[in-house]
Amino acid sequence: MAILKLKPAYKEYIWGGTRLMREFHKDYSGEKLAESWELSCHRDGQSVIRNGSDCEKPLGQYVREHGKDVLGTNCSKESEFPILIKLIDAKERLSVQVHPDDDYARELEGQKGKTEMWYIVDCGPDACLYYGFSQRVSQEEFEKRIKENTLTEVLNKIRVRKGDVLLIEAGTIHAIGENILVAEIQENSNVTYRIYDYGRVGKDGKQRNLDIEKAQKVLKMNPVVLPDSFSPHLAVCDYFTVDKLFLDGVHMRTMSGFAGQDSFVHFLILDGEGMISTLDDIQTIRKGDSVLLPAGSGTFRVEGRVEALMTRI
Repeated sequence: MAILKLKPAYKEYIWGGTRLMREFHKDYSGEKLAESWELSCHRDGQSVIRNGSDCEKPLGQYVREHGKDVLGTNCSKESEFPILIKLIDAKERLSVQVHPDDDYARELEGQKGKTEMWYIVDCGPDACLYYGFSQRVSQEEFEKRIKENTLTEVLNKIRVRKGDVLLIEAGTIHAIGENILVAEIQENSNVTYRIYDYGRVGKDGKQRNLDIEKAQKVLKMNPVVLPDSFSPHLAVCDYFTVDKLFLDGVHMRTMSGFAGQDSFVHFLILDGEGMISTLDDIQTIRKGDSVLLPAGSGTFRVEGRVEALMTRI
């Protein structure tokens, strides 16, 4: 079975930077690039296959033509592609926001909710983000702080560094800070309720819309508790499992694994270069590449100097 190398969908937002173009080989001609959707079948932006007999075919079309067996038996109950994987370049801070759970999102938005994981690919020395409330907040206090622009005073502000992992469950208030590069693994959803945006304006010169009423219905008002570890994995939840692959090219030069009938395996190459091979195919890989092994690809091998995230269902 072929190894699929993917071309992402690109998103330009006001807070984006240029690192994805400069450092991760993203072929984008705009002024700034905020997000690259590396593994996506979402209607708002699909990945496209860039190698082999299916070259230039949208990933969603490939899945329809080849059948859901390429996703694996763990996805048998899914009506659509289960996850979406992004690279995010936050040159400036993102809005304070929240995502709904599956039930609320399906009823009101016609798509899945959004639990997500952040892996800090790189960041500045004083980089921070917001993750949940720092204390119990009532609806009355929430509304008061929205009006007074003091909401961030009751948010849990966290210093981050390269390699940190955060699992943001649906309903958790959050915001990525400035000068942070993030790999995001999430449910296949594009539903975001913006709560606070620091008074910024969009390209049209108007302040961006807020979604306070919807946000209030899905927010978890209790303070969050950071998990100690997801060992032996990088992160685990009901929607995906993520592992870290690190080959230094000297002491660790090869890694073997297996893509069974239960799930596809996706590789997001964060650094380095090398090769990935199965019994049927071999492909070169480098920093910024997005590579999908369909379920049933069998034994695979990665070699070289490679740092990557591996995601399964």
